Amino acid sequence: MIIGIGSDLSDIRRIENSLRRFGDRFRHRVFTEIERTRSDRKNDPAASYAKRFAAKEACAKALGTGMRAGVFWRDMGVVNRRSGQPTMALTGGALARLNAITPAGMRPVIHLSLTDDHPYAQAFVIIEALPAEG
Repeated sequence: MIIGIGSDLSDIRRIENSLRRFGDRFRHRVFTEIERTRSDRKNDPAASYAKRFAAKEACAKALGTGMRAGVFWRDMGVVNRRSGQPTMALTGGALARLNAITPAGMRPVIHLSLTDDHPYAQAFVIIEALPAEG
């Protein structure tokens, strides 16, 4: 059962400008430590950050809140499964909202697709509820 869908398109040049202008203040306000470490290793950090920014926006839309109702930037972080497939790790208000929209007896699964083609980065999030195991 699909319980949320969100998408976002981010301008890599805008993120690059924010990184240049605000530096660590922007990085630490918006991105998790895992996201910063991964993005800073890339040949094009701005594109990596832009994809993660778009993922956060898409996830907030899929949660049905946007960036309000106790959902903050760092409550949502892009992480990779062992296979390399990206997904979202939620904490704080985002996790509380995810739990609130997940029907009883179900467990949430977040599907994430990321892409970029300069000057744009795009993310698409689907939140699915599956029967709880056990």
